[in-house]
This record gives sequence, C-alpha cells and structure tokens, in this order.
Amino acid sequence: MTVSRETAFGERLPLAERYAELLATSGVERGLIGPREVDRLWDRHLFNCAAPVVRVPHDVTVADVGAGAGLPGLVWAIARPDLHVTLIEPLLRRTTWLDEVVDDLGIGGQVTVLRARAEEVTERFDVVTARAVAALDKLGRWCMPLVKPGGHLLALKGRSAADEVKAARATLARLGAGDIVVATYGEDWGLEVPTTLVEVQRR
Repeated sequence: MTVSRETAFGERLPLAERYAELLATSGVERGLIGPREVDRLWDRHLFNCAAPVVRVPHDVTVADVGAGAGLPGLVWAIARPDLHVTLIEPLLRRTTWLDEVVDDLGIGGQVTVLRARAEEVTERFDVVTARAVAALDKLGRWCMPLVKPGGHLLALKGRSAADEVKAARATLARLGAGDIVVATYGEDWGLEVPTTLVEVQRR
C-alpha cells in the first residue's frame, strides 16, 4: 500500500501539488532543495512531513524553526487550514522564497514568514516544530523557550531519535520539559520509512 495524495491533503491537494511544483523548480534553482530530491519529493518529504500532523491539536499556533524550504511548516499549513503557522528562518534568500510561495499559494492569512534566529523570537507558540535542523540538545535550547507552558515541541527526527533523547534528557529537563515520547507516524499510510517524532511537553 502506498499513501494517496488525497489521503494526506484532502481537498487542499491542489495546493500541495503546486507547492511540490515550486520546490522542484524555483526551490532547486535557488538552492532550497537538492536536485536529487526531486524524484522523491512526495515520499521522502511531503508525506514524511504530513504524516505526524495528526498529532497537532486543532486550531493552534505553530512555529517551524529553521523552516528552510517549508518542511514541515508549509506542509502542515496546507494539510491543516485550522493551524496558524509561523515559519522562522534566518537566511534572507530562504525567507524571500518562502514569502513568494506563501503568496503564490494564497495562504498569507494563515502563514507568516519571519526572518529571525530562534533565540531572537519573543512570541510563544502552542506547538514548535523542526526537521533536520540540529541534534536534540541544541534544538531544545533553541525551541523550548518558544513553547507555551502546556504546549509541545514536536521534532521530526531519524532512526537515532531514542539515542538523541537519552543524550538530551538533562538539557531538556532544565529547559522545562515534562513528558518526552518518541512515536512514529505513517505506518497506516504504508510509508516505507515512517516518520519519527520526538514529542516534548513543556511543563
């Protein structure tokens, strides 16, 4: 079984397809994504990011730290119109491209692009996420201060997630972490490599 695009994105599939098209063209041309990724954009990137969005509560604020090409923040915004997403990215060439994509997709009322480093941001969010940004201890130092009490850091990680949690547990506890859970998403979609999510609650 392979997940259908409709399963992941429902009636917003046209937006997801347009986003994939932009990633494969201007995203590659301007260095947001590698040319080798084009053939596996859906399986490796869009579905991988979309699978854990079921974990995000309804109608909350989300920050994607080190948003890069918008993975997972833009994917979550497309899949879930109830979410209010801020893409936090320090590099101008990336925020310029993200602004253009948000405008092209017509989701400016839902998505904000913020050019900043995580440590410069003073706003707090219900959910903070990141994908392929840094090891969990460093990521925790950047992201946990942005999480509202009772909110969550949801970090998309690889197969070494459990080891990262073990190494970062003391740092995360010092930053206010409560429960820490490692979970996988996408098995029911038939993803070849399910998405591993480290879920850190802020006390």
